Amino acid sequence: MTKLANSRWFWIVFATLTIAVYFSGLTIPLVGPDEPRYAQVAREMFERGDWFTPTLGGANWFEKPALLYWLQIVSYSVFGITEFAARFGSAIFGLCTVGCLWLLGRDVDKDFGNLLAVVAASTLGIIVFAHGASFDVIVTFPITAAATAFFIFERKGRTLALPAFYFFVGVALLAKGLIGIVLPYTIVGVYYLISWKPPSKKFLLSVVWGTALALALAAVWYLPMYLTHGYTFIDEFFIQHHFQRYTTNKYLHPQPFYFFFWVLPLMTIPWLPFFIAAIIRWLLDIFHYRDTETLRNKMGLEVKQLRLFAIAWLVVPLLFFSFSSSKLPGYILPSVLPAIVITGMFLERLITKNEVWRFPVQVFALGMLLIVYIAISFALPSYADQESVKSLIAAADLRGFSESKVMGYQSVSHNAEFYASGRLLGGPDGKQQRVPDIPSVNTITSQVGPVLLLVRPNKLEEVVSNEAIKAEVLAFNGKLYIVAVSPQ
Repeated sequence: MTKLANSRWFWIVFATLTIAVYFSGLTIPLVGPDEPRYAQVAREMFERGDWFTPTLGGANWFEKPALLYWLQIVSYSVFGITEFAARFGSAIFGLCTVGCLWLLGRDVDKDFGNLLAVVAASTLGIIVFAHGASFDVIVTFPITAAATAFFIFERKGRTLALPAFYFFVGVALLAKGLIGIVLPYTIVGVYYLISWKPPSKKFLLSVVWGTALALALAAVWYLPMYLTHGYTFIDEFFIQHHFQRYTTNKYLHPQPFYFFFWVLPLMTIPWLPFFIAAIIRWLLDIFHYRDTETLRNKMGLEVKQLRLFAIAWLVVPLLFFSFSSSKLPGYILPSVLPAIVITGMFLERLITKNEVWRFPVQVFALGMLLIVYIAISFALPSYADQESVKSLIAAADLRGFSESKVMGYQSVSHNAEFYASGRLLGGPDGKQQRVPDIPSVNTITSQVGPVLLLVRPNKLEEVVSNEAIKAEVLAFNGKLYIVAVSPQ
């Protein structure tokens, strides 16, 4: 793919668009249940000066490890407590993930590394999760870095690659718990299995000291947590949020077994047709024993090695999370990177055989980045405003209710955990309490004075027409009303 690498203007435009896309849209309101929740956990840690114990609403919150929170705390100290700061670490890790594929491909062939960077940076799944204040891209980067380090070691036996592999396994443990070590180790094991070759003596010996290195790095957070909270931490973090989340529907994210088999391909947009074609070509190569000598000579390696590693890397997370009782789209993000490698190999073959494919690849990448930038700049802000209570809280504050408690009427808004921080009606576990009926609202207002109710449209009439309270509608964001309520 020589001429793609030599197009100076393409690289200038590509780099500019990539930076613009990955750092745009970070200032829009936090959306969904997870972004504001994780941003709030980090805020509470930041305000307490506590780098170890995550809390939400003042109560212990042992759902996830601390790496995302640490990134947010550092960003808060630099940029202030803002949406940009909450998402900044994710954007950086998204770009670092792209960088890992560039290094992996460059170790194979310089032009192939450039191609993988182009495909990765413009892939929808990576772009989306690099804009979220959530853990998915935070764990995907170290898993990708570990996979890259292992493959470099496997191909060339480079001394520093093995410590890098175990270092990033340790980082992955800090990013999202046990999958940080389970996935990389299983990927390596499956790779050796399907390659029909045993690992080298050097690698086998490294497992002892390398695992100790990874665990020692992870112990920076796990050990203080255990010493401070004891079995409570073990029970909530490991038993509930690892094993029960995987084996039961306790956290209410059920999906069919095949869920990720269609989510993963969608995450490869706009490269989906090439990814599907790459899988079909791979199957044809298996059943018809087609020769790959042309691509092997171009890239300077035996293609089978990279292909088998990419397959192991893709299949392990895909099957692991497919058997889980709890499924969310972001879980499968680690499999998107090997899907990009497989797609990149297919594109490399096309361009090697016919240079005319160079231009469509450039157009696909630049077109995707441009479309995403336009969507982020013009469509996403209005969507985020409707999904967030930020504007509602701001409108109420301007009306003189900046000190009033905020409650959800017959429902809760996790978004309010960040935007109404310190003002939510919560229980001893820190979780929001929904107000079930008007008499309960009246009781609360008689104790604390005027309160702000977040009310769904189908419940508004029930609130404003009740003669037991005085209700004033302050604002509406398209999804929720905010209503000032006081006793009659």
